[in-house]
Amino acid sequence: MFELITESLEPHQRDHFSLIPGESYVVGREADSDIVIDWDDAISRHHARIDVATDHLQIERCPAATNPIFFEGHGTSSCRLKSGDIFVLGTTRFLIVQKSAEMGETDVPPFQEMAFDQQELKQIRFRDADKRLEVLANLSEVIRASRTEADLHSRLVNLILAGVPYAEAVAIIELTPQGEVKINHWIRRHETAGKFRPSSRLITDALSQKKRSILHIWEKREEPDSGYTAVAEFDWAFCTPVEFEQSPVWGLYLAGQREYQLGEGLPQGQMVIESSQLKADVKFVEIVSQILNSVQRTTRLERQQAGFRQFFAPPILAALGDNPNTDLLEPRECDVTVLFCDLRGFSQRAEESSGDLIGLLDRVSKALGVMTSQILEHGGVTGDFQGDAALGFWGWPFASSTSVKQACLAALAIRSEFARIQSHKEHPLAQFQMGIGIAHGRAVAGKIGTTDQVKVTVFGPVVNLASRLEGMTKIMRVPILVDETIANLVRKQADPTEARVRKLGRVLPYGFEKPLMVSELLPPASTDGTLSDAQLADYEAGVDRFIEGDWETAYQFLHGMPATDRAQDFLNLIIAQNNRTAPDNWPGFIRMERK
Repeated sequence: MFELITESLEPHQRDHFSLIPGESYVVGREADSDIVIDWDDAISRHHARIDVATDHLQIERCPAATNPIFFEGHGTSSCRLKSGDIFVLGTTRFLIVQKSAEMGETDVPPFQEMAFDQQELKQIRFRDADKRLEVLANLSEVIRASRTEADLHSRLVNLILAGVPYAEAVAIIELTPQGEVKINHWIRRHETAGKFRPSSRLITDALSQKKRSILHIWEKREEPDSGYTAVAEFDWAFCTPVEFEQSPVWGLYLAGQREYQLGEGLPQGQMVIESSQLKADVKFVEIVSQILNSVQRTTRLERQQAGFRQFFAPPILAALGDNPNTDLLEPRECDVTVLFCDLRGFSQRAEESSGDLIGLLDRVSKALGVMTSQILEHGGVTGDFQGDAALGFWGWPFASSTSVKQACLAALAIRSEFARIQSHKEHPLAQFQMGIGIAHGRAVAGKIGTTDQVKVTVFGPVVNLASRLEGMTKIMRVPILVDETIANLVRKQADPTEARVRKLGRVLPYGFEKPLMVSELLPPASTDGTLSDAQLADYEAGVDRFIEGDWETAYQFLHGMPATDRAQDFLNLIIAQNNRTAPDNWPGFIRMERK
């Protein structure tokens, strides 16, 4: 790994960036650059690209860059760099340092060990509180401006190094579930000072054993000893956990010397760091840790809630409160109403749009958005997407006496929205139609996944039935089909000004053992183009005669429907094929030969 140290004297700016072998980085003033140098007007928006190899860097000037790359006193458009090389863009100097880190021995005990608790740290006072607060004030900007975890780590170690002036090295370390210590990012105040070898003994003690800040102080050795835990020039180090409730556990590691050669901006000469100063530094890093931990928890919660917003309606989110990761969301058996909505015309559109699949995907996504938005608007939960189909369900995580009504209203709203779209021929979804199946029954519903990523689903026979009902809308030529339970509840509970149903026939779905009565869900009679209540009554009378085997009378009832009503075609075709006479072995239901 390489470290890129950037420095500009006027105005004075200094920063560090980690460069990982195999990656490429763009340097420029634009915020979307990987390495942002926004203080130097002589650097172009995207000035140069750095390709990182294991033992060197290759830098190329971007085509739009105005000024050249200066290397070894000459302007160039490209050059090969190794550790210790310096190049210049504009007025900014870039130093390349190859970083090397390895874990120190674990069997060297410290001369002194201190473990800190919150109560003890509260008693410690800062001598330089104003400077500490100035550094902490920049922490929120560091977190906000970090686009990746690696970027956050790079900015964070620089900020901590500025806040702890007597630390020689700062590292972001991690303890895996297997007990392995990893160094995610590190920095030394003096870039060319050599390897960095943190104490694995100290890290394990702080992150796994005591789970609190631990300070180790070692005896000063006159001669370097390769087995010495923290390299001979380091005689103190402490480790502070940031997050130990999640896996992997990670924390902050700082190391330095009790005798410290003061640098620029501080009185010249050598001073001995007192124990109280080290304790104050531990307290400062503890504050940083607490802020990071709080931000992480908030970010994790926001990510969870953002994910849940894809599945849950606002009332459900409000009822769940601030911690949606509860037992309430665990899979369990319950009564649910399932809505399965499929997009018509997708296969044909896919063939026609073979040259613009991205455009087709965008249109399908918008169509699925119409479905899911109405599911959520009516208090449902969005489940799986299956290609061009969406699944919604009601009755989980909270039981509801209005789940059937809300599912039906959602289905009618989807139907209405697609009808509106089809009236505008130029609309990108105008050529799409939809079919919906709704069923009610027992199922297992809940979430599967981790705390960071969750998938909500429902499964059971009722889901299969809703899917079969949706498939039969093509055969029976209606937009929405419901099972007998839904139809009975709509008749008993729904206001006719909101929803109505009509029987379409008794059928045996493919793969099912028992026949069932299927019905169409319809909007109110006042809706343009819909059948009147009297027409619905006549149609249902025809269906009853059809089931009884009186197909002549059934034909008369059904034939009286308006020509625009496509549902009559299904039964009339069967009646016509049999000369309006039921077969001798007529069982009273229609057997579906396919899904």
